[in-house]
Amino acid sequence: MGAAVGTSIWHNWSGTEIADPARTVRPGSVEELSAAVTAAASDGLRVKAVGAGHSFSGIAVADGVQVDMGGLDQVVQVGPRTGLVTVEAGMPLWRLNAILDAHGLALENMGDIDRQTISGAISTGTHGTGDRYRGFAWQVKGLKLVLADGSIVQCTEFERPDLFAAARLGLGALGVIAEVTLQCVPAFRLKAVERPERLDAVLGDLDGLVSENDHFEFYWFPHTERTLTKRNNRYAMSEPSRAPSRLSYWWSEGFTENALFEASNRVGARFPGMVPGLNRLAGRVWSAREYTDVSHRVFTSPRSVVFREMEYALPREALPGVLRELQAMVERERHLVSFPVEVRFAAADDVWLSTAQGRRTAYVAVHQYHRHDHEAYFKDCAAIFDAVDGRPHWGKMHSLDAKRLGDLYERFDDFLAVRKEVDPDRRFSNPYLEQVLGD
Repeated sequence: MGAAVGTSIWHNWSGTEIADPARTVRPGSVEELSAAVTAAASDGLRVKAVGAGHSFSGIAVADGVQVDMGGLDQVVQVGPRTGLVTVEAGMPLWRLNAILDAHGLALENMGDIDRQTISGAISTGTHGTGDRYRGFAWQVKGLKLVLADGSIVQCTEFERPDLFAAARLGLGALGVIAEVTLQCVPAFRLKAVERPERLDAVLGDLDGLVSENDHFEFYWFPHTERTLTKRNNRYAMSEPSRAPSRLSYWWSEGFTENALFEASNRVGARFPGMVPGLNRLAGRVWSAREYTDVSHRVFTSPRSVVFREMEYALPREALPGVLRELQAMVERERHLVSFPVEVRFAAADDVWLSTAQGRRTAYVAVHQYHRHDHEAYFKDCAAIFDAVDGRPHWGKMHSLDAKRLGDLYERFDDFLAVRKEVDPDRRFSNPYLEQVLGD
């Protein structure tokens, strides 16, 4: 059944969710994982796998048996010629990137952190940015799952295709993922160009910025017209690396974006009236820079400042109006927002519960420092996003329920049908899944 690791209180990275499971197990093999699920069923307990705890929602909260996936973190198989890589589900992305580096491979796209496990990233709909690229779930080509009856099954596009279609972004609702097979690509470099620009200029040339760059995103600083834009474009590994110097990396990633930003937020929490001025200062401090490095070193950055986050996927064409509404709402309601609003882009895909399913997508993520109250601000943001049929990120904070979510996803009922087949007793449910999927 795997080593028991006690029954201590668990909380996620941001401190938004707490769990007090009946027991926690740490399986070291798929057979031990199967035994843990079978034992939970015998005891009438629900099961929830947990990885790095980087979701802001309650998706990983366990009230029965918590399965710590840290013991399932090994490489299963690497195919350098095919690009197909199979790893155990508890492998963190930062280790996966190191393994892919050694084989001349890379993930096609990434988000901006690499602390999550691979199974957590795909199960919550983690994504990066790029109008021609899709989220992690799109890169999945096969899964090994432990189902509610303890059976171990393999699924692909050709083997149990409906289970595969649902489970590659399955919210942890269908079973516990034991192994993941990913379609990787030849390693590549990214040339990063980061510079401050005014919001009007970005919105005025948005179509060009998104279409002319492989990976474009920007951060808007509330209470200002300032943004920081990021253009990342792909080059072959033969392109010379012009990575930031150790001092430059420390200044940008370690000091400016973490230590200085933490200090600024602490000041804003103690003296709220200073927040607009601090944002104007931040827009100046985050200065222009250019560098070229291996893809994952550009995609990801360290994040030590603790915050709360809500993110919605919007129809691409709705973005400019939504940002202007956000800007007006923040001032009208007198919210004090010390964190920038992050905007990213994705191509449409056909993954059943993907937030980009069936439409070109713009992602808008709003954040609030953990010492600031976030509830009123997030509620007002959500009203704007909901008005344009926004879809909330499964791993971030939101209040939508199954009835509303069913209207937003054309394959929602198909997902529920697969769930009914493989988990009729709701062995893998928890309060969050009761909210978003119904009973």
